[in-house]
Amino acid sequence: MQQPSGVEPRVRLASDYAWRLLVLGAAVYVLFRLAMRFETIIIAIFLAMVFTALLRPPANVLARLVPRPLAVAVAVIGEICVLAGVFFLVGERVASNAPNLGSEFRGGIQRVETWLEGRPFHVHPGTLTNLQSKIGDYLSAHRSTLLSQALNSAGRAAEVLTVLALAVFCSFFFTHSGEQMWEWFQRQLPDRVQPIWRRCGAAAWRTFAGYTRGVILIAATNAVIVGIALAILRVPLVLPLVLVEFFLSFVPLIGSPIALAVATLVALASRGVPTAILVLALIVVSGEIEGHVLQPFVMGWAVRLHPVVVAVTVIAGTIAAGLVGAVVAVPFVSIVWAVVGELRAARTEPPTDTETEIGPEIGTEIGPEIETDEIP
Repeated sequence: MQQPSGVEPRVRLASDYAWRLLVLGAAVYVLFRLAMRFETIIIAIFLAMVFTALLRPPANVLARLVPRPLAVAVAVIGEICVLAGVFFLVGERVASNAPNLGSEFRGGIQRVETWLEGRPFHVHPGTLTNLQSKIGDYLSAHRSTLLSQALNSAGRAAEVLTVLALAVFCSFFFTHSGEQMWEWFQRQLPDRVQPIWRRCGAAAWRTFAGYTRGVILIAATNAVIVGIALAILRVPLVLPLVLVEFFLSFVPLIGSPIALAVATLVALASRGVPTAILVLALIVVSGEIEGHVLQPFVMGWAVRLHPVVVAVTVIAGTIAAGLVGAVVAVPFVSIVWAVVGELRAARTEPPTDTETEIGPEIGTEIGPEIETDEIP
């Protein structure tokens, strides 16, 4: 007769789950550290997937008129030309406005100093003068450090160009023969799990592509709204600020306010306090439009995540991997949630003649196979 162990069944069950969760957590940690080791490659692959989500629709349309390799090449070259043209236009605009910007910013700083000396701050004029001299002394004393940081930034710029080149290279093949690559990967798996991998892969790609197109549409809308408002307020550097707004909008919830905060500083230095207050009010208006109109309407069908989940995910991604983590976190969690939904659906759907047994770890039956044309 088996002797009682003296441990409550619930405690034993909790301990069983605890050590399994510890093992899973250790595995996730090891995978995360490995991913950070190859961060450059992972970022390039992520960007390649983003480019693929954008290139597939025009490439599919062009493929009806010309051979598919030529259609993909035209789409990729068009993408490169658009990106290069945007950055060239921004650089040209900044260079052409550089002579006038210096005088505008100096006049703006004087206006800010006058404002701080008046009500309600009553800052002593000597304080501002001493602050400017301290800043100049600091820059002179740390000139070598600032120079080394500038050289490091140049190295980072070369790394960014390498990542972009690898992303464009991979996106060409993902767009041209992504289905064949996905089929090859599935053939390496056991026959009994291939259908569920096909189904989960289709759901993952559908979610990622929908998120990518949706966030680009939201970013473009925010950029247009901000550009029109800054042009009306006659704030300088409108095009660079619009570009900053567009790219930072890829970080949900916090990206757009950060970009508009930069625009507020530019407006404060160049146009004075009233214009800066109006730009600051634009942060509230833009946030309301994005949170209550654009996000539910554009992203609701692609990413079914609660705003609280999105906020926590962005913060967790920022803590784990900085800006890259903030950008990648939401699509990653969205893909995981879509795959979990497919696994649940596979376990609850009734069997049919075309279903295949996949084992007890996932379920006993799955539904009809999903077309792999949805996979990049």
